[in-house]
Amino acid sequence: VQLQASGGGLVQAGGSLRLSCVASGMILSVFRTDTLGWYRQAPGKERELVADIRNSGTTNYADSVKGRFTISSDNVKRRVYLQMNSLKPEDTAVYYCRSNFYNSWGQGTLVTVSS
Repeated sequence: VQLQASGGGLVQAGGSLRLSCVASGMILSVFRTDTLGWYRQAPGKERELVADIRNSGTTNYADSVKGRFTISSDNVKRRVYLQMNSLKPEDTAVYYCRSNFYNSWGQGTLVTVSS
């Protein structure tokens, strides 16, 4: 299984971005029951959980992004999305997607928020 993240870029504070992660090779039964997460790592900081989605429905968010970010998934496309609104400079980081079932990480996509 390979995880491929995309959608990062440069945006001004207050703007929005939508990240996408495709789980290539993951069978539907696993995708539906897996915990799929978005993590981020800012320069000089540890990687942290941003949001995850379980059983294609139950969601969990870091306090710092609650009310601004939304995680969702598409079973047919084997994709997990992270809609990021009201972005702040402190959201600047490399964002990674992760499959808990396979303990597998995607390659990361850089999000830069300018003030």
